[in-house]
Amino acid sequence: MSEQPATADHARQQLEPAAADGLRAYAAQTRERADQFAAVLEDIAANGLPAVEDCTPWEELREAHLARLARQRPAVA
Repeated sequence: MSEQPATADHARQQLEPAAADGLRAYAAQTRERADQFAAVLEDIAANGLPAVEDCTPWEELREAHLARLARQRPAVA
């Protein structure tokens, strides 16, 4: 995104304080996840790939994630 201020022709609509706070919180969470991902990549670059025995198969990760999503979803009668 551009860091340039808005011109008079294209005035920006201000967010409600609660919406702006929510957006900042989402940005912070996204930044934290990106930092964690970058740390993993840096570790791989420095130390190589982990041993297969130390890894979790993607199918198990997928099933665990789907189970988390199912728990978050409200039950339908």
